[in-house]
Amino acid sequence: MPSKQDVGLAIKRLQWRHHREANRRLTTQVGVSLVQWDVLRRIHQSPDLSLHALAEATFQTDQSMGELSKRMIKSGLIERVDGAGRAVRHRLTEAGLAAYEAGSGIADEVLDETVGTLTAKERATLFDLILKALAD
Repeated sequence: MPSKQDVGLAIKRLQWRHHREANRRLTTQVGVSLVQWDVLRRIHQSPDLSLHALAEATFQTDQSMGELSKRMIKSGLIERVDGAGRAVRHRLTEAGLAAYEAGSGIADEVLDETVGTLTAKERATLFDLILKALAD
């Protein structure tokens, strides 16, 4: 029987494998890092997120998200748009949308190589167990 530490380490190793391989492929094939692609994904999913909410959604600090957004604006991936009050909002540019879409295919490929080897029932069970472990 695996210990809780064994299970935790196995989860971390799978996550690390996903991150390392996705970052390598995104960088070489699309020209964006995994962190940048995740920002593009979150903006695509929720274009009206404030900078603070975007930082939280991508596991970054407000400061690091602010600096990353400046670099992504400079590289033409996103643009700033007016929001309510002083809130800073972002939208994908055409280049950002293209990078997001290309990156989505890469993310799917990476996941196909791991969790994609599970049956649909096994994936559903794994998903349910992870959600159960995450429940407060």
